[in-house]
Amino acid sequence: MKEFEFTLKFALANPLANPSEYVENLGAAGCDDAIIGLGQKGRIALQFNREADNAYKAVTSAIDDVKKAIPDATLIESTPDLVGLSDIADLMGFSRQYIRKLMTQNANFPIPVHAGNTAIWHLSNFFNWYESAQNKTIELAMKEVAAANMQINLAKEFSRLDTHTKSQIASLSMDN
Repeated sequence: MKEFEFTLKFALANPLANPSEYVENLGAAGCDDAIIGLGQKGRIALQFNREADNAYKAVTSAIDDVKKAIPDATLIESTPDLVGLSDIADLMGFSRQYIRKLMTQNANFPIPVHAGNTAIWHLSNFFNWYESAQNKTIELAMKEVAAANMQINLAKEFSRLDTHTKSQIASLSMDN
């Protein structure tokens, strides 16, 4: 078993709900390996340090545990996944300027998910590129968590599409 660190962010069904009401239920449901953030009404965040065979099992079991404690909670995001240059720099222990230099000097730098005033990438795509293009190694647990979070977040967003659109997208090749 390995340890995996990640954060799950949820919206409560009642936006005025005080998230502190759920703390005991979360502990009883198996979230005793998480630090619970209660900053915003109607929202709750849990920073996990969970043991599992792989990152996907760690994250999905944590989501299941939260849903047992708060059945009507809606997953907002599983992190780390969507990141900007500053986030990448913080996670890697580099300066933002160094990561920006990598981006501007490498034509094969990952394509962002969003390119605007602030570009955003999937962390997993950056890790894969970094290992390959820079011939460096990323800690396996961190890489696994980023990949699992990307898959979970993409599946969550895909599930929000209407049936017709899902069918059309599934029949397209999205790689071109």
